[in-house]
Amino acid sequence: MKITKTNAARLLDKARIVYELIPYTVDENNLAVDHVAHELGEDIEQVFKTLVLRGDRNGIFVCVVPGHTEVNLKRAAKISGNKSAEMIAMKELLPTTGYIRGGCSPIGLKKPFPIYIHHTCADFDYIYISAGVRGLQIKISPTDLVAYTHATIGDIAE
Repeated sequence: MKITKTNAARLLDKARIVYELIPYTVDENNLAVDHVAHELGEDIEQVFKTLVLRGDRNGIFVCVVPGHTEVNLKRAAKISGNKSAEMIAMKELLPTTGYIRGGCSPIGLKKPFPIYIHHTCADFDYIYISAGVRGLQIKISPTDLVAYTHATIGDIAE
């Protein structure tokens, strides 16, 4: 099967970062991470989802958390220098990030938003993140991802 490189993959190539593109079967009725993890044959703890939030002081920021968790809004607000934070509306996702639901990657966002990655990423040699489209994941070293995205590691999920 021919895999089309996404913008996120091209950016990683340009930065000479090692990664793998891993395709999976999309279920339009189930975009949840548990489906993705099952399709990949991986533990859900290693399949991370990218969520976009808006803080009351500093605006848009991105949280990357393990698939079996939810963002803790209080902790996310605190680490990002906000008093409060909330998920952006679904209709704002594409115009804000350039990505659609189920295909939002922390790499190749429309603008360089602050990125926060859950600390458990460091427990693994590799994690999965969206490649920027539904049906394709990037398998990458968390160390490389953090370095490339200039992310802050923290306890942002529950």
